[in-house]
Amino acid sequence: MAENGVKRENAASGSSSSNPQSPTSSTTPAVKKKKPEDFKFGKVLGEGSFSTVYVVREISTGKEYAMKVLEKRHMIREKKVQYVSREKEVLSRLNHPFFVRLYFTFQDKEKLYFGLSFAKKGELLPYIIKLGSFDLTCTRFYSAEVVSALEHLHGLGIIHRDLKPENILMDADMHIKITDFGTAKILSDGEVNEKGRNSFVGTAEYVSPELLTDKRAVKSSDLWALGCIIYQLLSGLPPFRAGNEYQIFKKIIALDYEFPSGFPEVPKGLVQSLLILDPKLRLGCDEQGGFPSLKSHEFYEGIDWENLPNETPPDLLPYLPSTSTNEEGLRSKFKLSLHDSDSDEFDDQLLARFGLSDETPRSSGPTNILNLTESEREERLAKQEKESPWHQFVGNNLIIKTGVVDKRKGLFPRKRTLILTEGPRLYYVDAQAMVLKGEIPWTKDLRPEAKNFNVFFVHTPKRIYYLEDHTGYAMDWVKKIEEVHRVYFGDTTQL
Repeated sequence: MAENGVKRENAASGSSSSNPQSPTSSTTPAVKKKKPEDFKFGKVLGEGSFSTVYVVREISTGKEYAMKVLEKRHMIREKKVQYVSREKEVLSRLNHPFFVRLYFTFQDKEKLYFGLSFAKKGELLPYIIKLGSFDLTCTRFYSAEVVSALEHLHGLGIIHRDLKPENILMDADMHIKITDFGTAKILSDGEVNEKGRNSFVGTAEYVSPELLTDKRAVKSSDLWALGCIIYQLLSGLPPFRAGNEYQIFKKIIALDYEFPSGFPEVPKGLVQSLLILDPKLRLGCDEQGGFPSLKSHEFYEGIDWENLPNETPPDLLPYLPSTSTNEEGLRSKFKLSLHDSDSDEFDDQLLARFGLSDETPRSSGPTNILNLTESEREERLAKQEKESPWHQFVGNNLIIKTGVVDKRKGLFPRKRTLILTEGPRLYYVDAQAMVLKGEIPWTKDLRPEAKNFNVFFVHTPKRIYYLEDHTGYAMDWVKKIEEVHRVYFGDTTQL
């Protein structure tokens, strides 16, 4: 990681350039100005309207950075100069392990270059998506790191204003690195909260009500976002959801959200103390005792706040929370496969919709998986086309097994018809609307796992699917999926 053993250059300005030597400092060597040729540029980590972030390796030291390259012409055209200046100023002030660090800046005629910490494990959001939700231990740990970071940020008089899982990165050791300060607000000396009205900044699902009604952010606007993130970590989805931003904003202003069945009581109380319309009543704000009151909440009992950066993060394990507070959730025997940020960025779900996936079967696939002759298969396919309501969704593949399941994302179930076909394909359909909702992508690494008579998991490289068959045939599903997998991919030791 870039954080290790790297001394910040010209920390006051964040620049690698140095002032001309004065006669009194003739013995002090000048700091060599960095240039693009000093780095080997790798893959693109992210792109914006006027900037691109690359992973780079400094040739002279071998150290890795995330290099943010900003096009001057585009910055001016899109009136983003103030955003870039603000981000640089905020980064130069930060000195905390849970924030991305600015090591140097330099420029050429057309571009600005920011050398930042390389958060090797990528954004927090894909981990939530893959796991569905976090267990209590992981939620406690990672939300505590966010609390620690916000305490430092607010102590410097800075409001983030766009805190969300996409802006929380994970370093090589799986600690957080908060990033993206282009819309941050730096309060002037003595200023407690933002003065005056501003244009909307932030992301719809996490924006605070005061930013919508008064067009101004306060420090506890970040605490509102924290409440949304804790809710999402435990349940799988943010608390305020709707079909468009306008409807989301209406729900936020009305404090219109619900806790799904099974949401644990202690963190539920914490979320309720953060998602309060009046920013002066939120736990952790100055008027409510500041961060000591938040850190002493029952949910954070046992957290060693001073040593948090040195703690070993808990393992992120596939976990299906119980929808009953009286029952334990179900854990997988398989550990989560953690991919570095240079892993394939394509969404398996999207690829599967086009009949693609990470890996194709070892052959084009047998058409006699059910031990049918070609004529028998054609006869059965013709009958399926005439009689089965599911034929329209399966691309002329012969259906092997169907059943109604609850497809769970965290604490939120969706009733779906699961359809296993030759190919191999595994579709899920909204039977009420008769709409194909998606497909579980097949690869050689796909692994089904029965948890009990009703619940089974399907592990894929990018996501774990949690499925519940209330008729008690979960083990039959697993057996049939394993059988199909062997036919198309051969025997594997992973099943």
